[in-house]
Amino acid sequence: MRIPIAPISLAELEAARGRIAGTAVRTPLVRLQVDAPAEIYLKLETLQPIGSFKLRGALNAMRALPPEKMADGVYTASAGNMAQGLAWAARELGVPCRVIAPDHAPRTKIEAIERLGASVRLIPFADWWSAILDHAVPGERGTFIHPGADPMVMAGNGTIGLEIVEDLPEVDAVLVPYGSGGLACGIACAVRALRPTARVYASELEGRAPFAASLAAGHATTIDYTASFVDGIGGKSVLDDIWPLAKEVLAGSVTASLRQVADAVRLLVERARVVAEGAGAAPVAAALANKIDARKIVCVISGGNIDTKKLATILSGDIP
Repeated sequence: MRIPIAPISLAELEAARGRIAGTAVRTPLVRLQVDAPAEIYLKLETLQPIGSFKLRGALNAMRALPPEKMADGVYTASAGNMAQGLAWAARELGVPCRVIAPDHAPRTKIEAIERLGASVRLIPFADWWSAILDHAVPGERGTFIHPGADPMVMAGNGTIGLEIVEDLPEVDAVLVPYGSGGLACGIACAVRALRPTARVYASELEGRAPFAASLAAGHATTIDYTASFVDGIGGKSVLDDIWPLAKEVLAGSVTASLRQVADAVRLLVERARVVAEGAGAAPVAAALANKIDARKIVCVISGGNIDTKKLATILSGDIP
């Protein structure tokens, strides 16, 4: 069993903010104009250069590495967004980057990774998930950068939380997509440090919610995995090294159905002119379903790298 990840301190979060300054965008927080019991705000990580929050964590992790750790390049296991973030950071530093992706990864994301100069190898989902659990891929050279369960990645992610509280000091709740847990826990550490009364929730897909299942079981547990257009959340399990931190800093899990997420994707396009991928729209779906009691809710729109054919299907009223 891996050593559990400790809470990210405010000093570590501020150090991460300094490392990524000038490349990662301080994204805006905008009000979603929609009829709802609460005020809903959108943290638009879709506006990062790669269209996803993952640039923050990848940049922080890469810029913190000593040169000898990058001699043979870096690699990660990612369905797309972390791969793009790492590829961007590696290109900036002149370091080779390799990506191990599950064979169902959206073609849109694969092409974006390759445009950034990284090589991509597709493997079966079960083998890819083993890499997530093991923090390594047999036969790969270089330094493995985990997409979530890495303190430096989580600190970079947590800079989103710093910005949220600075821009909306009276925030009551933050809804964050839960994939590996690195985004939700990083943001929760920041929010807890600056606004202890605010609650941070994991946003998951109904029927594919490993954090909710783990909370119910009282320990990190595994669920049946089913692929869907919401490919950024809904993995097979909560990672053992993240579970202790997640149950400490997250207030719970809020879920939304595939139909609700698809409706939220369409709503964001129609009302806010924001293109969000399924995972990025899941917090909005949960907030609109009145899952939590809060006056001011921030939904982290984690990314906008949705396949155009799937987006067209959703805009026509169907589910991909």
